[in-house]
Amino acid sequence: MITTCIVLYKNDKNELLKAINSLLNSKLNEAFTLYLIDNSPTDELKDIVQSENVVYISNPTNPGFGAAHNIAIQKSIESNAKYHFVVNPDVYFKPHVMQTMIDYMNANKFVGMMMPQILNSDGSIQNLPKLLPSPYSVLMRKLKKPKFIYDKFIERYELRNIDKTMIYNAPILSGCFTLFRIDALKEIGFYDDRFFMYFEDWDLSRRMHQKYKTIYFPKVSVHHGYESGANKSKRLFKIFVNSAKVYFNKWGWIFDKERVLINRKTLEQFK
Repeated sequence: MITTCIVLYKNDKNELLKAINSLLNSKLNEAFTLYLIDNSPTDELKDIVQSENVVYISNPTNPGFGAAHNIAIQKSIESNAKYHFVVNPDVYFKPHVMQTMIDYMNANKFVGMMMPQILNSDGSIQNLPKLLPSPYSVLMRKLKKPKFIYDKFIERYELRNIDKTMIYNAPILSGCFTLFRIDALKEIGFYDDRFFMYFEDWDLSRRMHQKYKTIYFPKVSVHHGYESGANKSKRLFKIFVNSAKVYFNKWGWIFDKERVLINRKTLEQFK
């Protein structure tokens, strides 16, 4: 059994259907269930698609992105699924992508979490695998200046100079399209629901990386509509700042020995 989940919130129906159809058209070797967890205030999206493989759950209290995904993860465990995909509503991809990732996990039992190559609509690569963040790195990604410092920083932090075809173990993977091993989630825990939105994927990725490999897998790719909403909305920026506080209160602001060691070990893969 394979499960997957999309968390909804007042989504554009045409865009959402591209994501849903990509999932439903995937060529999988096992039974498949898609959970739509709808955090919207109404259930207008309830009938967006009719399929025996789709389970719609209205969740109008809107507890946040990670908390909503936790509902589906729990149902995945109850159904004895082996793998679970977390998918954003603005993603679309080819039918072979999911099975290719599952095949890699089947062959590599030490992998707890995977992310494919993520592309913009024009085919350019989104630089989403990262080193563990510090407050400095979060600030630099927002300021992007002075340019001569930022350019050197971002190349290292986002691992931009790595061979684009290389499979490697990155401590931070984006949550826009993620494959999880269910047994690993049982061990390390689900999304931390103290994060309403932002940083919840970084937090889970870091916890997973402590015990399993968290693999960037550019042998397959998906397209993702990268919005960067926190740079455009005051409300979302406030949520971003609050989530950053939760993250660094949890893992450490300036003093984080584990961050230093993990980042050093990550970079050693490429020497």
